[in-house]
Amino acid sequence: MTAVKGRIHSIETGGMVDGPGLRFVVFLQGCPLRCLYCHNPDTWKRGGGREVSSEEIVSEAWKYRTWMDASGGGITLSGGDPLFQPEFTLDIIRRAHKKKMAVALDTAGHASLEAVRECLDEADLILLDIKAASAGLNKRVTGQLPDRNREILDYLKKINKDMWIRHVVVPGLTDGEEDLNALLSLLKEIPSLKRFELLPFHKMGEEKWGQEGLPYRLGDTPIPSREFMEITRRRFIEAGIPMTE
Repeated sequence: MTAVKGRIHSIETGGMVDGPGLRFVVFLQGCPLRCLYCHNPDTWKRGGGREVSSEEIVSEAWKYRTWMDASGGGITLSGGDPLFQPEFTLDIIRRAHKKKMAVALDTAGHASLEAVRECLDEADLILLDIKAASAGLNKRVTGQLPDRNREILDYLKKINKDMWIRHVVVPGLTDGEEDLNALLSLLKEIPSLKRFELLPFHKMGEEKWGQEGLPYRLGDTPIPSREFMEITRRRFIEAGIPMTE
């Protein structure tokens, strides 16, 4: 079977935050969103990075199979967004599965469901970003309405796919009481939710915006306080949302 070629930004071995166990994380090029807090704007352009084949990716990941197996880990396809290159992503999943390696997709879910359905069906775990609970705020944060994200979320619920949901807390933007309440209600309707992660906003990607010639609009935004993050986290835990202690 001919391997599918695609473009990647970079690879991280020994990842510990992009799924269970130790992960072989592949950052793919291309993303349709323009999130204000993105720390990898250099992955937005599909034509950036370098071209590789799906076979090369799986062969490289295979070198780390011992510690992935021992830790319950596997491959995570991130980005950018892996659903921006669905044929490449699907071929990686299928080749990895032939070698008994699990694959997680870290995605914002902004894609045509029909174009990415097989990727969602065959991945072992979906790490889905919920940028904002309301449509207006989602567009403000990402430049796009959340229609496709919600369609994909509904489909994942329908097929009972294991999911981790992620949400970035940005002071003055995504930390409002109304939006957090709406997010909590949304999460309660996901029976296959295995973990919810509240991620604090940071500015580690600010320099990259300058390197890409892009204006960084959150330069004056503070990081959320530990107290606020802990209070909010406890609130979700007490509501029965699965989170790590």
